[in-house]
Amino acid sequence: MTLKIGYIGLGLMGKPMARNIMKAGYEVVVHNRSRQSVEELVKGGAQPASSPAEVASQVDVVFTNLPDSPDVELVALGENGIVEGAHPGLIYVDNSTIKPATARMVGKKLADKGVSMLDAPVSGGDIGAINGTLTIMVGGSEAAFNKVMPIFEAIGKTITHVGALGDGQIAKAANQIMVAAQMVAMGELLVMAQKAGADPQKVVQAIRGGAAGCWALDNKPQRLFEGNRNPGFKVYMQAKDLGIVMDTAKEYGVSLPTTGVNTQLFNAMLEMGMRELDNSAVIGVIEKLSGTTLNSE
Repeated sequence: MTLKIGYIGLGLMGKPMARNIMKAGYEVVVHNRSRQSVEELVKGGAQPASSPAEVASQVDVVFTNLPDSPDVELVALGENGIVEGAHPGLIYVDNSTIKPATARMVGKKLADKGVSMLDAPVSGGDIGAINGTLTIMVGGSEAAFNKVMPIFEAIGKTITHVGALGDGQIAKAANQIMVAAQMVAMGELLVMAQKAGADPQKVVQAIRGGAAGCWALDNKPQRLFEGNRNPGFKVYMQAKDLGIVMDTAKEYGVSLPTTGVNTQLFNAMLEMGMRELDNSAVIGVIEKLSGTTLNSE
């Protein structure tokens, strides 16, 4: 039997992910607060729905991709939410980045309606979403994971069943610790290289093949050299994710000194009016502190 899929939340990440599920041959029902994204996908063959409840009532698997924990709670459990369209056997997959505790709470309440939930946050930015090469970190039952695996393969390249519900969000928090560290370190090394008189482009060329090699150096410097600081992954989302990291660390008594500093840098970007820029634009804070600007081509 071919599964019928729902997708709710058609933003920078959700829309291309839903499109890739459609390209894989699945019948897809979509819902979003903004109608423009719905209309774009409907032109490609998707079916529109007026509410999360309407989506859930007619599909086998419903995905969400939403900004934060309160949004997931509202869409899943609120008025006209997924819970009101729930039916036994429905699988709910949340691609959002939210608090692990929220994922576990939502999953527990939906389980009372016969719904299995997977928390499945993703990493790879808009490029990964468009190309279907996302990293997907999944928590929840193995049976539900195995059933959804063919759909995950339409949107991602590295798909890992981490453990129980909420563990996907723990993995995503760990991911965001590393992402923030890479973006800040990259900004520091580029500004230092330039201000010390070296060519930053050649410095990147020199170090990316060694121990400093990482995703950030492979994907971000050329955009910065071209003066392109457009998202990507927006600063306000990175700051939100780091807030989740710090809250989770506090909950479990974990000390994250470097991540604490990086969180302050991304929060400073919000105060500086950079919230809609790419997370690599954290270099702007380093530039301001250093009294220089990275030369663009």
